[in-house]
Amino acid sequence: MKIEIHDDRPCLLGEGPLWHPIRKRLFWFDILNKTLLTAGQDWQFDRAVSAAGWVDDNRLLIASQTDLFLFDLRDGTSEHVLPLEADNDVTRSNDGRADPQGGFWIGTMGQQGEAGAGALYRFYRGELRQLRDGVTIPNATCFTPDGRHAYFADTAEHLVWRYSLDADGWPEGAPELYLDHRETGINPDGAVVDATGHFICAEWGASRVARYDPAGDLVEEFKLPVPQPTCPAFGPDALYVTTARQGKPGAPVDDAAHSGKTLRIDVPFKGQQEHRVIL
Repeated sequence: MKIEIHDDRPCLLGEGPLWHPIRKRLFWFDILNKTLLTAGQDWQFDRAVSAAGWVDDNRLLIASQTDLFLFDLRDGTSEHVLPLEADNDVTRSNDGRADPQGGFWIGTMGQQGEAGAGALYRFYRGELRQLRDGVTIPNATCFTPDGRHAYFADTAEHLVWRYSLDADGWPEGAPELYLDHRETGINPDGAVVDATGHFICAEWGASRVARYDPAGDLVEEFKLPVPQPTCPAFGPDALYVTTARQGKPGAPVDDAAHSGKTLRIDVPFKGQQEHRVIL
């Protein structure tokens, strides 16, 4: 296994990596620095930004501290789509990903990690619907290749759940517990599902990305040179992982040499192509 530095710009809180299948390049965020990045370029915003889905060749749907908006990569212009807890000064957006049906899932959380301050939402064809409330740190939003199940974690609870989805991608019935890390204290952060249905999760504080089979059994781990990996994403030939130097404003800053940088891992398995958001 080969681990390389994909981009050496250290993010305070790197998150939301997205491989754009048409542009054939990786995009990611530094939440605390309110920045969207790609190789050789970045865009600054006036509020925290955390996750995105691709809409077409040129536009991303981005989740921010206060809204969902369309961002044009050609000229840097933005178009407001709808508010996201815009009247709540406590929260910001966090982890999110597009699902196989064209929806976009996004979680919110307290800016200082306030217990139960956040929620989980799904945006689908113009509608934003809350799926879960009382969330502390929403993470691990990802989907099985057949579109029949979604995963979701609350990092603060050390738990990952699996939702059954209907034909339009909405949850049906209560979620089942998929991973229970309460005894080990493992912190499930961002995650993605590979082409064979294995769940691949960045584990905050553990210096690793772990791969679990659909039954929840650990298959393998990839040790990283940073303590705080945040989220993986597949490109066509590698797994990319964002990392962090700081979890929230005012928290201690990690001084490991590669903390905050975006990593590239050669792995012997393929991922799913990132799904398109249908407006």
